[in-house]
Amino acid sequence: MSTNQKRILEKSQIEQIIRRMAYEVYENNHDAEKIYLAGIANNGEKIAQLIQKEMNAISEIPVELIRIDIDKDAKRQPIVSYSAEPDVQDFTLIVVDDVLNSGRTMIYAFDPFLKMPVRNIQTAVLVNRTHKRFPVAVDYKGFELGTTIEEHIHVKLTEEEFGAYLY
Repeated sequence: MSTNQKRILEKSQIEQIIRRMAYEVYENNHDAEKIYLAGIANNGEKIAQLIQKEMNAISEIPVELIRIDIDKDAKRQPIVSYSAEPDVQDFTLIVVDDVLNSGRTMIYAFDPFLKMPVRNIQTAVLVNRTHKRFPVAVDYKGFELGTTIEEHIHVKLTEEEFGAYLY
């Protein structure tokens, strides 16, 4: 990663975004019996955990976490695995990732769930880039940023560093 990074989101901003996203998820799914947050490993999973924590504070709706493992560097359709299968019919699934770049990872993350009795699939991302190559609509976006194809966004969600960077 380049040393010429520009911080685009700080910890307090990310926390506020997560809180707002949790409220939006609740408002749009207030009639759901259960909501599944499927976080794409690793940062998507961390963001899903943060949304779950906020939702547990504001809602009675049970929120379950699923971890999606996907080889983001695969040249062809990658193998997608997940940590748990929803235990209800007609469930609401929200696929969560840190950055929506081209949309490729998100498209592949949907694949195993399309074979299940899902009521609807929604998407949530911390940072939405505006030059997608795949037709992925974002239902819950924290921050939208127009970038060039050469620019990259890196999200760090560790105890030592909590922020999003453009480089």
